[in-house]
Amino acid sequence: MLRTLILATVLGVTTPALAQQTPTPTLKRSVTVASDVVRIGDLFDNAGARADIAIFRAPDAGETGKVPTKSIIEAVRAHDLYMFDTAGIDAVSVTHASRAISSKEILARLATALAELPGVGNAENLSITSDNILRTYHIDPSAVGALLVTRVQHDPRSNRFFAQLELPGSDTARPIPLRISGTVIETVDAAVLTRGVNPGETIRHADVVIERRPKQESGLDVVAEANSTIGLTAKRSLRAGQALRNGDLIKPDMVVRNEAVTLIYEVPGIVLSARGKAMESGREGDTVNVLNVQTKRTIQGTVTGSGRVTVTAQSPRLAANLASAAPSAQRRTAE
Repeated sequence: MLRTLILATVLGVTTPALAQQTPTPTLKRSVTVASDVVRIGDLFDNAGARADIAIFRAPDAGETGKVPTKSIIEAVRAHDLYMFDTAGIDAVSVTHASRAISSKEILARLATALAELPGVGNAENLSITSDNILRTYHIDPSAVGALLVTRVQHDPRSNRFFAQLELPGSDTARPIPLRISGTVIETVDAAVLTRGVNPGETIRHADVVIERRPKQESGLDVVAEANSTIGLTAKRSLRAGQALRNGDLIKPDMVVRNEAVTLIYEVPGIVLSARGKAMESGREGDTVNVLNVQTKRTIQGTVTGSGRVTVTAQSPRLAANLASAAPSAQRRTAE
């Protein structure tokens, strides 16, 4: 690329010796400035004594702009800079450095301030909706202070809030005030159905997701863990998007009335099994009546698995009597 060398002298003559003694200022392709003005030294390497002369206004903090080389040549000539190398550059990219304060940071600081008020809730559980359009604010990079909340008010009846914040200032810029209003709601984790479920239908992994829901709407008995719902059945019709409560689900029946079951007689050191018929349905842990099909006697036992009812005898002798009354029972000596 053709490199343009702008030369001029006061008398129309520049000696080779002088050119060798002083490094030629060279234009930069891109620069970053920290102030509101762009100086010759920002745009050129080896700017010399003219480096601190301001010639342009910088872009807004956090913004980037293009300065045509032609405009730069005109600006520096006004300050008697005639000899420099443009390095074939058509325009220089100028970025105004800044400290960015995002809307996420603003909302987090606001949540911390609201959480200090009675009855609002923990900061990590607050959902804030602002009436204002929040954006990322760019401030002077030398402003190292914290984002301050200078005033905050909250109405617990309407969940409305009003707050005044202050963006940090610097030696050359004053703090920037912000006024924010909106609503704040405390939320909780809730197990939510991804599809409609019919009564008696079993909940699967794909049927439940965890979402944040308003605490006031969810109630104290909302189910907070998806895993605790897997394998349970619906007591009633449940709609998609519904937050599950503890009373919505029950354990499935492990024993069904009039169906065959395995009767297990347990005593220390001995386990006996026999065939039975459930006289009633029951979930795991329920006590149900079961007909021993060998003895035709109805006994009570505890549902311990699918199609399995366990009867605990008080002594080996009683277990032996039960076994003799059931000739087809299978004997197993516990190890």
